[in-house]
Amino acid sequence: MTAELRKTTEQKMQKSLEALKSDLGKIRTGRAHTGILDHVQVDYYGSMVPINQVANLTLIDARTIGVQAWEKPMIGKVERAIRDADLGLNPATQGDMIRVPMPALTEERRRELIKVVKHEGENAKIAVRNLRRDANAHLKDSLKKKEVSEDDERRAQEDIQKLTDRFVAEIDKFLAEKEKDLMAV
Repeated sequence: MTAELRKTTEQKMQKSLEALKSDLGKIRTGRAHTGILDHVQVDYYGSMVPINQVANLTLIDARTIGVQAWEKPMIGKVERAIRDADLGLNPATQGDMIRVPMPALTEERRRELIKVVKHEGENAKIAVRNLRRDANAHLKDSLKKKEVSEDDERRAQEDIQKLTDRFVAEIDKFLAEKEKDLMAV
């Protein structure tokens, strides 16, 4: 019973951490990476599809993403989708290749992005703590129903707390890395 609760709580906490990593991956640093365009949707003959299903994404250099549309008529639509994605990017077409240069970040913009990163991190910590609270409530319920002993309940709560501390530390570590990336010029 308590092992199963611990396992499901750990899985949920891991999902919270993965969601944070995914969200922070969309916050761009000064360097180019194709993950920035992951959520861009392109109108492909009447249906909206992710950009990686209609084009090949590559890194041309440290500050430029290359987008190669698989079909010639899609070049204009892909370029428009990148421009309309509200990422602050200005793609330029050169023949069959769309070049997406990454503008340099100003100091002020870096500070704003760090605030966003910290806010996302705090939300992830809150999610982890809520999972701890839910697990502890479940343990208290089990204790009232006499499904577990008081010693088992106390040990399980300590175990859940250790899990929570571990995931909060991982979140802090990840936030520190992202902050360092943002401040690197």
